[in-house]
Amino acid sequence: MNEVVGRDDLLLLTLDTLRHDVAVELAAAGRLPNLSTHLPGGAWEKRHAPGNFTYASHQAMFAGFLPTPAGPGPHPRLFAARFAGSETTADGTFVFETPDLVSALAARGYRTVCIGGVGFFNKQGALGDVLPGYFQESHWEPEFSVASPTSFEAQVARAEKTVAELPAEQRLFLFLNASALHQPNWFHLPGATRETGDSRRTHAAALEYIDRHVGRLFSAMSSRRRCFAIVCSDHGTAYGDDGYTGHRLGHESVWTVPYGHFFLEPPA
Repeated sequence: MNEVVGRDDLLLLTLDTLRHDVAVELAAAGRLPNLSTHLPGGAWEKRHAPGNFTYASHQAMFAGFLPTPAGPGPHPRLFAARFAGSETTADGTFVFETPDLVSALAARGYRTVCIGGVGFFNKQGALGDVLPGYFQESHWEPEFSVASPTSFEAQVARAEKTVAELPAEQRLFLFLNASALHQPNWFHLPGATRETGDSRRTHAAALEYIDRHVGRLFSAMSSRRRCFAIVCSDHGTAYGDDGYTGHRLGHESVWTVPYGHFFLEPPA
């Protein structure tokens, strides 16, 4: 990562609330053609989330604690704040002196931009300002929220505008929190109704919706130079699993998340 940082643009795309099992099933069935094209081997990596709800997980990720590989460790990290005794800081780790990755990248000359989604990014109160406040520039509109059936399209359009407005030489770290998978997501499944509510099937339909539009985001982020992309979930969510519903709880459906990182190459 010491070669990547300063050379390439960076993208962190969190698919908020995405379950690992649903992501794996859809990729295996060929229902995620745009994401699977870029995932190493066309498959998601199984990891454990650093938190069981959005706020906690993103605070950890912005400090360099991305989802951890599910097998026994220790596992070297891509990014890490310098602190004594770290067992996951390796030769390839980008080590920073600031308390968070976002400010570290800004210090290296990156323009840091947040495109929010769920309520913790809505800037409509003190708590909603915390996570966007890490960034030099942040955007949130009602069209990006969990209540919008076209949230991801609107977020991608904002990302395209952000990229187009930057000088060609300006490096970019873009963070996008996709809200489409978070409840309510019933409106992404044709024929579903508010009364029938959310389910694994509507969750899967929301992921297919994201896949239909993610190619535009990848194209924008690689339009100027190579981009290193991280695509992952911040936590999963339960749909009646063992009697549990929702997240901010300690269940396998919440702790286990899909993850992938890869390079997006610029046009030839």
